Amino acid sequence: MTTAVGIAILAQNTTGPEFGKASPVGLVIIALLLVGTALLVRSMNGHMKKLPSSFEPSDPTPDQAADEGTDRGGIGPDPRG
Repeated sequence: MTTAVGIAILAQNTTGPEFGKASPVGLVIIALLLVGTALLVRSMNGHMKKLPSSFEPSDPTPDQAADEGTDRGGIGPDPRG
């Protein structure tokens, strides 16, 4: 029953005197969104340029030494001894 009401509302003739006219406020909102998006892209590009080309350490020895004493995924000591 509700779908029939929805279809009847959509099927109404909407070609009144205001049909197809856009508000200038909509244009201002779209322009502001485009400017904001451009500023965000520009800022992101600036941050991306500051990143190193690779995150691989030049000397992995300190990381390997720290890994020697880390937890192995929650696996405890062997209870059998």
